[in-house]
Amino acid sequence: MNCCDAHTHTSHRSSHHSEQLKTNLASRLNRIEGQVRGVKGLIERDTYCDDVLNQIAAIQSALNSVGKLLLEGHMKSCVAERLQSGDHEVIDELLATMNKLMK
Repeated sequence: MNCCDAHTHTSHRSSHHSEQLKTNLASRLNRIEGQVRGVKGLIERDTYCDDVLNQIAAIQSALNSVGKLLLEGHMKSCVAERLQSGDHEVIDELLATMNKLMK
């Protein structure tokens, strides 16, 4: 099943990502997880705030990159397939998701 075989409720949807993409995303998320733990350590060691804030900015940038990769794949597969099948509700769903990503 891919995300285009979805029921109307988000909790029942699934997506099909290539093994290469899953590996790439997992690697990026593992690095981000390590960065977050690093920031926690910086705070615990009373590191200068500007240095901590720069690390937080790097984490946010890394998360944005993960989001962009997922969004690209979503638009090229799930959104395109749902539009081709006549499901135009996907546009409003995508716009709502993009608004959340761009906050």
